[in-house]
Amino acid sequence: MKVLKFGGTSVGSAERMKDVAKLISGERNIIVLSAMSGTTNSLVEISEYLYKKNPDGANEIINRLAQKYYGHIDEFYSTDEYKQKAKELIKSHFDYIRTFTKDLFTLFEEKVVLAQGELMSTGMMNLYLNEQGIKSVLIPALEYMRTDKNAEPDPVYIKERLHKLLSSHEDADLFITQGYICRNAYGEIDNLQRGGSDYSASLIGAAVNAEEIQIWTDIDGMHNNDPRFVNGTSPVRHLHFEEAAELAYFGAKILHPTCILPAKLNNIPVRLLNTMQPDAPGTLISNTTEKGRIKAVAAKDNITSIKIKSGRMLLATGFLRKVFEIFENYQTPIDMITTSEVGVSVTIDNRKHLEEIVDDLKKYGTVTVDEEMVIVCVVGDLEWDNVGFEACIVYALKDIPVRMISYGGSNYNVSLLIKSADKKRALQALSDHLFNNK
Repeated sequence: MKVLKFGGTSVGSAERMKDVAKLISGERNIIVLSAMSGTTNSLVEISEYLYKKNPDGANEIINRLAQKYYGHIDEFYSTDEYKQKAKELIKSHFDYIRTFTKDLFTLFEEKVVLAQGELMSTGMMNLYLNEQGIKSVLIPALEYMRTDKNAEPDPVYIKERLHKLLSSHEDADLFITQGYICRNAYGEIDNLQRGGSDYSASLIGAAVNAEEIQIWTDIDGMHNNDPRFVNGTSPVRHLHFEEAAELAYFGAKILHPTCILPAKLNNIPVRLLNTMQPDAPGTLISNTTEKGRIKAVAAKDNITSIKIKSGRMLLATGFLRKVFEIFENYQTPIDMITTSEVGVSVTIDNRKHLEEIVDDLKKYGTVTVDEEMVIVCVVGDLEWDNVGFEACIVYALKDIPVRMISYGGSNYNVSLLIKSADKKRALQALSDHLFNNK
């Protein structure tokens, strides 16, 4: 059994949903769907009006979104019977959303409203498959996907409940379920936040010990550089889980770094595929490393570097602990770190408490802040005994000033800090030198 997840753009219209239906029929797999593209943004907008106690504004957006969904029905279904079923489905969800315009609106109600997008897309797809003669079964995520009191997924509960639901439909051709949404430890409707539907697919794959998890988007796998800034990029055909996580964390938008962890721990390969080009091989992510290869480059924007210089640091026990405690106190994670005998430099991407952090750090030394920086991450098999790899990376940036270099914390990543103004030039130089042999 495989788990196939389709994002919002893949189910963004009736025509695209029909294309997805063609891709998923034929095997007894679990299909995870996001909300139709644009739906979640509209539901967020509705929630904003309700927070502001403006029901008229909310109703205007509700009516506009409802008409959009009703418009899909004639395109999607061919029989009057299923058109009527779809209209009833859509009406029930929008009637439910309208009930929230009459009462107190809190974060709890917002999460209920946001869940309606996935519930509608899966309901519509299930009806269409049934109309086509495919015996698909809707498995409600709210009946098995749960987080614990720490807002982390509860894998034991998910596995037990999911197996029970699947085994009660032995004759099903396909299983359809929602991504992103879940219940929390108190039984309230909630969502997985990090990674959304991708995270759902990975958790489901781990629970059923899937043969493979497929993430279908509108991009042909993960590219070896950012095609928005660099000419001549190409898809990477194979990545180790660690390589994929590094790329995702440092800017590759196709995948969230957290979402593939359950797949990695359960040794289930993840394949990134393109709904618009279903025959393209995409990118396979597994626990296998391709030895001696640099795979890709990514960049993370809006970075601030902080340097703490202190003559007292030399051999001073506890200095680094005191520095890190300051960042911990303000719940500000550190991306990169480099140290010397008299100083330490770190980078952060959350500037919310920058002023307070700098003020506290001044107790221990002279503090220098550099803003508008970018972390460029080079990923591949970067074991320290692969002679010359780090030299190739540095040489590619020989004409670009580099503020920090971090190497050795991971066997899969070399990170370099540069000015934002140099980002495009740096990415192109790395592509030319590492991948295009210029």
